[in-house]
Amino acid sequence: MIGAPAFAAQADTNYVALGDSFASGTGTRDYFEDSGDCLRSPKAYPQLLADANGATSFSFDACSGATTDDLNADQLGSLSADTTLVTVQIGGNDIGFAKVIQNCLLGNDEACEGAVAEGEAQTRDELPAKLDATYAGIRSAAPNAEIVVVGYPRITELGDCGIPGFTDAKREQINAGADVLAEVISEQAQAAGFAYADPRDSFDGHGVCGDPEWINGPSTPLQESFHPNVSGHADGYLPTVSSAVGSAAEVLG
Repeated sequence: MIGAPAFAAQADTNYVALGDSFASGTGTRDYFEDSGDCLRSPKAYPQLLADANGATSFSFDACSGATTDDLNADQLGSLSADTTLVTVQIGGNDIGFAKVIQNCLLGNDEACEGAVAEGEAQTRDELPAKLDATYAGIRSAAPNAEIVVVGYPRITELGDCGIPGFTDAKREQINAGADVLAEVISEQAQAAGFAYADPRDSFDGHGVCGDPEWINGPSTPLQESFHPNVSGHADGYLPTVSSAVGSAAEVLG
């Protein structure tokens, strides 16, 4: 694995991974049996990060489908004053990620544009307060931890694509929405004093319709669709998150 020795030098790293399906590893097609509908994968970037760095303890609490409300209600129990590292990736479900993808796949260009515009409005108008509350809850529960907020990649690439009706116009709209989401999440992370791991450059050229794809296109079962695959986690997310963890650790001394 590339670029993962971020916290190996620390004597005790107690790591907790929070978030939604992008953090749990939905899309990798390989899940821990006891994770149930949360679809936590041994090939997800939090597990890879913990394994590569020999974390003293690791609690993998991210869950497929989670919103900020779900995280606040169900995922903070593993945090404590002894927690030294937290990664958190949340917000996509709050602004209707699945609805946007469905409208853009099944509808025309105008339907896609409308769905993306609705998601962007929610991102700008509603998500900041939800993230503020979530980040404050994490900091309160883990007062001594380094906290890294993980963002989302642009989902698609332009050009030749074998998905019927998935026009360049639709893909451009989806990626524009991803940029708005990245802007808002990064701003709220900075306001909370947290590091931000931006995966967009790492995934450049490897979205849906890319070569090779690090994000699945329409898939069976449906839950695998439009999520990072094994390569997306190992080659896209892992080095991005590792770099952010290492940079934050240097700043914190």
